[in-house]
Amino acid sequence: MKIKNFVGKSACSLLLVGMSMPVLAQNDSVPMRHKGRLSFGGYGEAVYTRNFYSDNWKRYTDASKYKDADGHGRFDLPHVTFFIGYNFGKGWKMYSEIEFEHGGTESAMEIEEEENGEYESEIERGGEVALEQFWIEKSFCKAANLRLGHIIVPVGLTNNNHVPTEFFGVYRPEGENTIFPCTWHETGVSFWGRAKDWRYEIMFIAGLDADRFNEQNWIQGGAGSPYEFKIANSCAGAFRVDNYSIPGLRMGLSGYYGNSGNNSLRTATASNKVKGAVFIGAFDFDYDAHNWIVRGSFDYGHLGDSKAISQNNKSMPSASPSPRTNVASDALCAGVEMGYDFFSLTKLRDEQKLYLFGRYDYYDSMYKVEKGIQNNECWERHRVAFGLNYYPMKEIVIKAEYSKRFLKSQYNDEPSFSIGVAYAGLFTR
Repeated sequence: MKIKNFVGKSACSLLLVGMSMPVLAQNDSVPMRHKGRLSFGGYGEAVYTRNFYSDNWKRYTDASKYKDADGHGRFDLPHVTFFIGYNFGKGWKMYSEIEFEHGGTESAMEIEEEENGEYESEIERGGEVALEQFWIEKSFCKAANLRLGHIIVPVGLTNNNHVPTEFFGVYRPEGENTIFPCTWHETGVSFWGRAKDWRYEIMFIAGLDADRFNEQNWIQGGAGSPYEFKIANSCAGAFRVDNYSIPGLRMGLSGYYGNSGNNSLRTATASNKVKGAVFIGAFDFDYDAHNWIVRGSFDYGHLGDSKAISQNNKSMPSASPSPRTNVASDALCAGVEMGYDFFSLTKLRDEQKLYLFGRYDYYDSMYKVEKGIQNNECWERHRVAFGLNYYPMKEIVIKAEYSKRFLKSQYNDEPSFSIGVAYAGLFTR
């Protein structure tokens, strides 16, 4: 089930595209509404999860003590987002999107597994809410569009398909959601277009901050900023190319390259010599036809100077925003999900949908490490999930899934059950 199916051929649908880059790819041939037209919409998720394993911070460092531990339950609002778009006419448009993650203001108290179980106040970005997108766009023609502002970086399948109606799981796919910023958004310039069965995009954006890399999430923290501005001593480039030649099938390649070592307020001369080049390559696809939906992705990333970055980060003071852990030179993730609409076999096939799905993920945020850096093997994981997605209408989905993470033999596996409800769509027509 994709947003394009319920947006359809409505003339206002192009302003919906700003909330998700793949929607833009699918609907960029639809003309904007007349000058002065305002569009408002959003998406949101509410979730309950029962985890059948301990949430103690020592569950990996002293796993044997927590083998038979009681589980724990959690309610969550992973993402609640509102967006506004406006067509000024003559090819000019504006789009903005504000996101509340986990129902809060992007600051939270946490117990740090990597720092002896200390309580810490975590700040993901400066400010009280996340401005996920804000851009002005000039469309010259279908093949040439220029976007300037704060933009989604569509590297990987999940960043390109992060709206809750675009994946089967109750939460976003774990692999990409663990090692990459998700949803990844940066300030910069994007040029995109579509020609026949191809869509393409190239971006010039702010680089990542190596101070905020860590062993559990690799480069994920480097996209945010704890300050009221984003440091851009080094910038970066990203691209995405999608092909639609085969009916029902989209295949995409995406990538990223940029230095991260000096995107920091640190003044130490040693740190300024560390380039910290980040390279990411990704392939993904989705197939939606004959009542089947199949999606898959493979992502590989490399970080240069990872040992020097690890040493720098671990030497930073406790008051710094750095997690102060090792970071790997290489990380990878792969995932595939498949679902079949069983309501297609009944009289409900034109009104409602019921997908029975299965999913497999493999991801390792410390796939390779430089000599002298300890490889924490608890971050290598396999995950299997199966469940249901029920669409009572096109804009709403109710999800349920059972999943299990399989860790190395010295750790305890992590089964869980989750149920959630989500929506995505326009509030104006």
